[in-house]
Amino acid sequence: MKTPLVSVIVPCFNSEAHIAETIESILVQTHKNVEIIVVDDGSTDNTRRIVKKYTPHVRLICQKNTGVCSARNIGLKESSGEFVCFMDHDDYWYPEKLSRQINTFSEHPEAGAVYTSFLVWNADQTGAFPPPSSFLRESIPDMVDPEYSGWIYHHFLMDCWMLTSTAMFRKNTFSLCGGAFDENLPYSEDWELWLRMSRHVQMIKLMRPTTLYRQHKKQGNRTVRSIDYRTNLLTETARKWGLSSKDGRHVGKRQFLNQLATYHAGFAISHLTSGSISIAIKSFAKAWSCSPLRIKYLAYIPAALLGWKPR
Repeated sequence: MKTPLVSVIVPCFNSEAHIAETIESILVQTHKNVEIIVVDDGSTDNTRRIVKKYTPHVRLICQKNTGVCSARNIGLKESSGEFVCFMDHDDYWYPEKLSRQINTFSEHPEAGAVYTSFLVWNADQTGAFPPPSSFLRESIPDMVDPEYSGWIYHHFLMDCWMLTSTAMFRKNTFSLCGGAFDENLPYSEDWELWLRMSRHVQMIKLMRPTTLYRQHKKQGNRTVRSIDYRTNLLTETARKWGLSSKDGRHVGKRQFLNQLATYHAGFAISHLTSGSISIAIKSFAKAWSCSPLRIKYLAYIPAALLGWKPR
């Protein structure tokens, strides 16, 4: 049987600190039929020079700074593989990651995506990240997670369970769900795609982690934004498609609203901490309107007006 080609797309911007370790973790995969496409989104540091050291094993595409969605979409357009992965420039793959996913696709021809658990990768007190070999992954079963596999749209209404760097897709899945990443979204763009995708294809989750998710101060999810893209996305998605997956599994309306309230409150807290009191108050009010029994959300409003800030 022919070994399928896997296209690995790595968007990057000013990634000189970690890009080499990320590329090297792709190069040592046990599945060898891989094309690596690095899309540099207008870096001003040494990222391009570092990436060029890996040619011809890595193809470098350079563009002006137009955002990670654009970089991923260009990489997808330029890819040739039957299967596609998107890997963030600072994450790490264990060597068997691609092989395990290819094997899972062969066992589950109904699946359009296979994703896995991941491990959070924090630096120690010196700023150094512990070696990947120091994580004890073998204690986690090497098997499919039935709860988070199959038709899982309803799960994505509660949280973004699929980390981008862990996933592998059949390339034709993107055309089935109306295209790839929405370039108009500066945040939650992956979540929006997973919600769309989960309406059209089944997904399989593997329990044993394959990926280290690096944590550092420059991560996009640490940015405090003026718009709560997360709650906007979930509210609009539920309005459009409801709360049920194709197989009938679903989340209850109260469960969904309580989770929405939690997200509104989290957004409020982040703005209260950064000094944006008016945005915080509006978000606390939205949280309370979603979950009126949680009186604390209402109580936070006068506290915020009196100058209270969370520790």
